[in-house]
Amino acid sequence: MTNQTNTIIHSYMKMRKGAAEKPFDLRKRPRPAEKLIQGFLFACGALSILTTLGIVYELGKEAMLFFRNPDVNLLEFFTGTKWQPQILEFGILPLLNATLMTSAVAMLIAIPLGFSVAIYLSEYASPKARSILKPTLEVLAGLPTVVYGYFALTFMTPMLRSIFGQNIVQIYNTASAGLVMGILILPLISSMSEDALSAVPSSLREAAYSLGATKLETALKIVFPAALSGIAAAVIVGISRAVGETMIVAIAAGAGPNFTFNPFRSAETMTGHIVRISGGDLSYASIDYNSIFAIGLMLFLITLGLNIVSQRIVRRFREVYE
Repeated sequence: MTNQTNTIIHSYMKMRKGAAEKPFDLRKRPRPAEKLIQGFLFACGALSILTTLGIVYELGKEAMLFFRNPDVNLLEFFTGTKWQPQILEFGILPLLNATLMTSAVAMLIAIPLGFSVAIYLSEYASPKARSILKPTLEVLAGLPTVVYGYFALTFMTPMLRSIFGQNIVQIYNTASAGLVMGILILPLISSMSEDALSAVPSSLREAAYSLGATKLETALKIVFPAALSGIAAAVIVGISRAVGETMIVAIAAGAGPNFTFNPFRSAETMTGHIVRISGGDLSYASIDYNSIFAIGLMLFLITLGLNIVSQRIVRRFREVYE
């Protein structure tokens, strides 16, 4: 038994000695599957960028045909209060004003409700309640926007008319469209804000509790400021979503440009006008057809500006924890 044990130990030591003498191969081994996946991901990213550049190119090309038309005055386009392409009046302010009004009403609903829901899910709700409430809330984001549009027309508008009077609230109005848009944007803001609040380290909460702060004080004075960059990004994304919303405003806001600051009157937004005009009988390369791309370019510039502001806010208020 002893000789057999010595033989095993001797063989093991020889194997260890041979392994130590053999140098390790540190050369990079070829991995064809990983290269294939990397190439596929790069192709997807490049295709997304090229698609975006193509959209911007076509949008800018058609918009330039509109602005180069001798019947279009650039100053009138940005300052005019009448948009009637049939009689060559191209003032973007009625469409822009209606877009901003509906977006403002939507954010007045979505921001306070979204923040409240986010704070509850992040600071008060149990894990079981969070796992049920958050997916349920996000179901609202999956509903078709045309459903929201008819909900605004058949429910929200009659409710507003019963409260404020039928002589004050028109059947088509920007208030009902904005209120329902706020419900649509609510899951987006609450979900992104809740993710930002949950990312704040628990050590900050524990430090606040140790100093005698209540849960509400901790949430509002410690956690909320620490997650300000993510919350601000959520708000900017929500505004961009409101500005670009189409079906709700096309159904409930109105079908004619109207420069008014009364939210209970009908007014057509930029996206609603694009839907209405593009659905009509337009000849290619006509000034009415090119005006659609001019409005689309304005929407693109507004969204681009909001995204730039969002990135600056995120970089300005971002908190880095170790």
